[in-house]
Amino acid sequence: MNATGQRGGLIVPGAFALLGLIVLLGLGTWQVERKAWKEGLIATLDQRLNEAPIALPPPAQWVELSQSASEFTRVRVRVTFPKADDALVFSGQSAIRDDVKEPGYFVFSPARLPDGQQIVINRGFTPSKSYPKPTDPQDIVGYLRWPEAPSWFVASHDAAGEVWTARDIAAMADARGWGAVAPFYIEQESPVPLGGLPHPAALKVHLRNEHLQYAITWYGLSAVWVVMFAIWASRRRGRRKDHLPAPPES
Repeated sequence: MNATGQRGGLIVPGAFALLGLIVLLGLGTWQVERKAWKEGLIATLDQRLNEAPIALPPPAQWVELSQSASEFTRVRVRVTFPKADDALVFSGQSAIRDDVKEPGYFVFSPARLPDGQQIVINRGFTPSKSYPKPTDPQDIVGYLRWPEAPSWFVASHDAAGEVWTARDIAAMADARGWGAVAPFYIEQESPVPLGGLPHPAALKVHLRNEHLQYAITWYGLSAVWVVMFAIWASRRRGRRKDHLPAPPES
């Protein structure tokens, strides 16, 4: 077989190898981009979680708030808690609270602002369903949070609507008869109630950032891919040469 035939036999495998290399390099570059995004997110969250609390924006400005721009902003607000059934969100641990190390519940309660509008407060963690109910008006410091979408595979709450697996405050308000509530909720930081339950706490960022290791892995695989193809192509050419007919004797 001549050189043209040898090159022709490498076109399809070479195209496949090039496609694989592009995919591997693309995955490595994507992880580098994710690393930069994650570092920016961690820095933003650290900043928001440590800023001085601001007054909760009035209801007229709630439509201007967004999860990307406002989540984890520290706010202060004065509320009263009407007599209503709470919603309990089951949790075995928390990615943003160091003190939650056992199964229990986060207590979600409707709270009324001085102007009559309602918001939802995550009052804190309790290991059981037994805890005191708030009575007097309270000045609360906490963090703006946005609800979670329910899972397609796990029911969002039990039959009674008491215990939940997703922080879906609109669905909670409907199931528990709270009425209209703000599109966000407040994760309470303070004050700690008498008796300590449910227990609020400061939030901390614990986001994993292993994208550099992932990027190195993908780039390393791309290098191995190139070396393996080069070895295969070299051996293939060698086998082709071994099977070439001997030149005629003169």
